[in-house]
Amino acid sequence: MKITTLKQSNIEIAVVKSDEVLVRDVQSALDFMATIKYETGCNYIILDKAAICEDFFDLKTKLAGDILQKFVNYHIKMAIVGDFSSYTSNSLKDFIYESNKGKDVFFLANEVQAAEKFTNLRV
Repeated sequence: MKITTLKQSNIEIAVVKSDEVLVRDVQSALDFMATIKYETGCNYIILDKAAICEDFFDLKTKLAGDILQKFVNYHIKMAIVGDFSSYTSNSLKDFIYESNKGKDVFFLANEVQAAEKFTNLRV
């Protein structure tokens, strides 16, 4: 896992890259969150979707809801970035759409969009 930080409009954002899956279940998500907070102090995280297990994107597993609720509870804003077009589930598309209308978790194409989204939250 490689963590870099960027600062945009007085917001410190942790950008996490990894060649391996970092988030597999609720406990690994909590561990991930704690590591980022400890190492960077950031409350804003950008994470590539490849670092999240595929079960997360199958809403029947309830993994996405359970994990994302932890981020909301701990006041950590997260943007998951990548290409989501390969997913055909209408319920997942609706979930992504509704998440992107909120203020806590976003599914976006790239880091630039994620940083802009975080900046716009502060306006």
